[in-house]
Amino acid sequence: MATLHINEERCKGCGFCVLSCPKQALSLSKNPNTAGYYYAVSDDEKCIKCGICYTVCPDIVFTITEE
Repeated sequence: MATLHINEERCKGCGFCVLSCPKQALSLSKNPNTAGYYYAVSDDEKCIKCGICYTVCPDIVFTITEE
């Protein structure tokens, strides 16, 4: 089973992942990280771990692992 991991502190809230997600499983948080950016959050029930967020992210925020 794959798991999506989001490094909240690396995220700058550009929103590329949110716009690219085919299942609309990503959104931006309501609370900022320590740098003041609203980071990406995932709805695990919608996420299919397709990796598009990983591909479009300029800040290497996402990792997908097999567990």
